[in-house]
Formats: sequence, C-alpha cells, structure tokens
Amino acid sequence: MKRLLSMCVILVAAGSLAFANGVRHPSTVPELPIVRVAGGQLKGFVEEDGTLAFTGIQYAVAERFGKPQPVPAWQGVKPAQVYGPIAMIPDQTAVGYDEFAWPHRYGIQNEDCLYLNLWTQSLSTSAKKPVLFFIHGGGFTNGSSIEAVAYEGGNLSKFGDVVVVTVNHRLNVLGYLDLSSFGSAYSDTANLGMLDLVAALQWVKDNIAQFGGDPSNVTIFGQSGGATKVQTLYHMPAAEGLFARGVGQSTGVFNPLTKAQANRVGQLTVQKLGLNAGTIDQIKTIDYRTLLAASVAALADASKEVGVNINWRSVLDGSTVVADYPEWANALPYMAGTVFSESSNNNLNLIAQGINKNDWTAAEVDRYLVQRFGANAAAVKTEFSKLFPEKKPQDAYFYVGNRNPTRDALALKAQTATAPVYNYLFAFEAPANGGITAFHCSELIYLFHNVNLREITKATGGTAEVYVMQNLVAQAWINYATNGNPSQPGLEWKPFDPVTKTGTLIFSNNGQSRFAPLDDKNLEQLMAPR
Repeated sequence: MKRLLSMCVILVAAGSLAFANGVRHPSTVPELPIVRVAGGQLKGFVEEDGTLAFTGIQYAVAERFGKPQPVPAWQGVKPAQVYGPIAMIPDQTAVGYDEFAWPHRYGIQNEDCLYLNLWTQSLSTSAKKPVLFFIHGGGFTNGSSIEAVAYEGGNLSKFGDVVVVTVNHRLNVLGYLDLSSFGSAYSDTANLGMLDLVAALQWVKDNIAQFGGDPSNVTIFGQSGGATKVQTLYHMPAAEGLFARGVGQSTGVFNPLTKAQANRVGQLTVQKLGLNAGTIDQIKTIDYRTLLAASVAALADASKEVGVNINWRSVLDGSTVVADYPEWANALPYMAGTVFSESSNNNLNLIAQGINKNDWTAAEVDRYLVQRFGANAAAVKTEFSKLFPEKKPQDAYFYVGNRNPTRDALALKAQTATAPVYNYLFAFEAPANGGITAFHCSELIYLFHNVNLREITKATGGTAEVYVMQNLVAQAWINYATNGNPSQPGLEWKPFDPVTKTGTLIFSNNGQSRFAPLDDKNLEQLMAPR
C-alpha cells in the first residue's frame, strides 16, 4: 500500500501520466493567474476550457446600515478561488417545485456579502473586451449571484470572448429599510442595496482593465428583480459613466416606493423592535432574524394603512434615485423582454404534476382552453395561431407573456431617448419532461451558454436545437454588449416602435426565431380574466 501511494505521488508530481484510473489528466498544471487591483493582489484559477476565473472578490465593505466603502489594502496575495458569502435572506424551508427545470444552490449567508465573481479570457490591459455585468433576480428580498446553476459565467465568457461579472449586494431589510427619520447617520439607508451595485460598478470601472475588460464598455443586465435594479440604475446620478447600456429581463420596471411609504415602514419597524430615537443605534446589533421579522410585519401594516401593497424596493428620494431619466441615461440604449410563460400556470408549465401537454388530444386541448378562457377559448385559439404559427394550439393555455409593463417601460424610455430600445420574447420550449414552455428565468440558461452543464442538460433535454438556441441568445447579448445592436447574420433585430408599441425579436422553436410586429394586445385582451 505504501509503495502504491509513493508511485502515485511520483507520477502526478512528474506530470508524466496521461491517464490515471481511466481519467485523462493534463501533463502540466496551469499556472494560477495573479492580478493586481486597487488594494492588492488576487489569485484566481484556470477552468477546464482555459477560462480564467476569479470568484469571491470583495468589491466594498460596509457596516450594518452604512454606505459601501473601498476595501482596505492588504499585503500579499489574496485568494479569489471560491464564492464569497451571499446576502442575508429569509429562511428557505422547502425545495422549489421548479427545481428540475431551474436547479438551485444556496450559499453561506453573511452580512459581509459585497463580493463579485469574474470570468475572462485575457489579462492583457490592452485587450479591452466588452464587459457583461449581471444582477441576479429574487426581487429586492432574495437571491444571490450563485443561486442558480445557470449563473456560471465561464461559458459565456468563452463563447463571446467577453468579461462576465456577477455580483452580490444587500437585500431586504439590510438593503432598503429607510431609517432617515432617525438622524443624519441613517440618511442613506433606503437605497443601500442600490448603492452597493454602484460601488460594484465603480470597482469594475477602476479594475476591469486588469482582467482584459474595457471600462468604457460595460453592459448591465438583470432578470426579474435584477431587471428592476437595471432600470433603477438608469435613474441614479451616481451611476453616470459606470455603464454603457442595459438589459431588463422578465418584466422588471422602475417602480420605487415613495419617500413617505418607505419612511413609514422604517418608523413601524423601529416601533416593533421597541426602539426610539434615543435608542436607535441598538438596531445595528439586533439579531438579523428578529430585525427581518419586525420589518416584514411593518411592511404588512404600512400596506394596510394605505391600501397598497408595499414591499422591498428602491426609494424615490430625489437624490440617490430620481424620477426622470437624467440626460446621460437618455443617450444609453436599453433592451427589455419577457418569456412565453412569464407569470402564471407555472405549476403546469414546469410539468410538476406530470401534464404532458404535447400528448393532449384535440378534445383535451379544447377542454383546457375553455377551462382557462371560457367563452373566449375559440377566439384565443385562432388569434394565438396567427401570432405563433410554429406553436401548437394547446400552447395558448401556457401563454402569459405579461408584456404590457415592459412595452410601456420601453415606450417611456424611448420618449426622451437619443439611443434605440429593443424588445424580445423568449418563446423557446425545452424538449424535456413532456415539453417545458419558457418560464420565468429560463432564458438565462441559454444566455449564459450553459446547456452543457450536467444539471441543466437534463432540464433542457440537451438536443441539437437546444444548443442552437443558446448560440442565438448568447450571440444577441454579446453583439449588443459589443456595439449596442443585438442583430446577427440571419436574425435582424430592429428597434422597438414606441408609438405602436410593437417590434419584437421572438426566440422560438423549429428554426422560427424571427423579428415580427407581434401586436398581441388583442390576444391579451381575449385572455384577460373574466
């Protein structure tokens, strides 16, 4: 046994063994990349395909309810080889029903959560590659840069020869509790999570050239709650000059709380904690779960008082976040879109109950359509087939594009913009589990070019068409990040028309991806609940 162990050590150390236990190994170990950034040196690692990765990079530090500050300088080389802590979030107590189609992973929570991850193909400061900066979903309450397996950035970096960054930031009560009525020390608490994102973008501007990126060509993109944060960054004076264009995915629109609403939530939270203006500083040391529970109860009470649902969002304070697009934001392009089954019927859409829609008989199709649309079922079926000739009639049952908020946001942006806006609908059906129509989050699998990841291959079916789709979607985002135009050969993408509110790039099956007017307002009216 000792002799066998010795041989193994010698062989590996010598690098002369091409195969060990049937597994092929490189004859040499790649040198670990070391980069100097503001503050000190970082050591990353090399992924299997040669992509250079730096994970768990601390971009700022912050005390509880304090603004983000630069990271203090350090001596020596700091490892950037594992993911950093994620933001504090509500307890997760059950496996999601969407786990098969959208596999998750959960990290270690810590109030020290201001970390980002980075993938690149070059460390040359003259490379000046486009930078794609991703803001995760989960509203303003949940999520992290690693929550979804699909968020891995290495494949997108490799496919497009771009720099990919994913980021954590403070959420819920630690990121958006307005305590400004309790003194100047708490004047900025309402938008700390957004100020974290500004700090991360500032870190990118200051350091990304060392990773081969172009600090003047940063594209921010976010999905769901991340899309709302992208929109919000367009309304933040402090973000001027930190990004060149943005993408909002899955309905996210600019909808901040008023200062009065946010202020009331802060006051109620303090009351529920048994604090007052004289003892307010104790809020910095109260257990997070206790603090969160008090704030959730305060949100509920504040909502009842005004008859409007108040939840965690940015706050329109007129300084950190402003109502109108600043002049600099008008000059930046914007792209936004939704997915085919955006907002409801997800339990059926994800086939959690084993409903294989593609096996329905004609009678079953009609029964389901009547179940959802009542007397409008036949009209819905006809109108749907006109708009989506490549789809089956039963797919109308799953169509909840929820496109009106996004259309309105694009039209509003275009009113004062000097740069184009673009719209898309991701309508691709994954050939897995009986057919999974495009659900909230699903386009990220293809955008991040991650179909080859084991957990995702089983969730998409991994057929040739799936790989074609990921090339189309990823290339569109890469082209947009490169020059502001998402078109590609064979798939021209024209700007959205803000007058007619039409003009959509549809990503669909059977080679049917196309740019079309997609004026589905009549269909949505027919589909409206009655």
